[in-house]
Amino acid sequence: MSEKNIIDKTKIPITKKSIAEDLKNLGIEKGDILLVHSSLSSLGWVCGGAQTVIMALIDAVGEEGTLVMPTHSGDRTDPAKWGNPPVPKDWHEIIRNNMPAYDPELTPTRGVGKIPELFRTLPNTMRSSHPQGSFCASGKFKEKIAENHSLTPQFGMESPLGILYNLDKTKVLLLGVGYDSCTSFHLGETLIGDKMPKSRTGTAIYEKGKRTWRWFDDYEYNSDDFLELGGKFEEKYRVKKGKVGNAQCSLFIMKDGVDFSKEWLLKNR
Repeated sequence: MSEKNIIDKTKIPITKKSIAEDLKNLGIEKGDILLVHSSLSSLGWVCGGAQTVIMALIDAVGEEGTLVMPTHSGDRTDPAKWGNPPVPKDWHEIIRNNMPAYDPELTPTRGVGKIPELFRTLPNTMRSSHPQGSFCASGKFKEKIAENHSLTPQFGMESPLGILYNLDKTKVLLLGVGYDSCTSFHLGETLIGDKMPKSRTGTAIYEKGKRTWRWFDDYEYNSDDFLELGGKFEEKYRVKKGKVGNAQCSLFIMKDGVDFSKEWLLKNR
């Protein structure tokens, strides 16, 4: 969406104060552990852009709270599987030999939006070590959440998602995005085990201080049915709905979402 279209759809500028009020009305409280999936453009014209949104979210959870965002780098994968767009087959080995190794401080995000991309650069955030499916955290539990992240399964119980699941009443905020952006459901995928197909993938990482291409097996994560899953989830569990700026938002307890996704996926995959 162009900036002009965003302006045209905004009655008055969205500010840190107005975002804070909307977040409070939605049900976000001081001390919350909050996993946020976001779309900046959905909020309307924000005075200060992504910086303002992040400042409002940090204030909303307070000093005793923790803010977490996905900082995935999905382009750090095997080029043979790239489809949007694909690259010529004779490029594959060149890419594998030359792709820079994942660096938590340097590697940019891909496909998660402007807010997480800025959030990962904040001096007080900590980014997990997974070269493809990292998460970034700020606040009281940031070390606990981001210090360990197994290579595979990247969205399993030994990932930041697993830590968040086991922390008391972690909340998920879908800020202007749908359930197809809900990574918590990927944790549910890992919990159905053998029903999930696996495949070989690869990435560039540092091992013993040297850049190397590392092959590993992981689940074939698939969010194609997450919108349907989310709709069924709302029929059984409490999901708070409201607006932050112009953005339609959903807020729910992460454990509820993961537990339901496991149950639903077992029956419907």
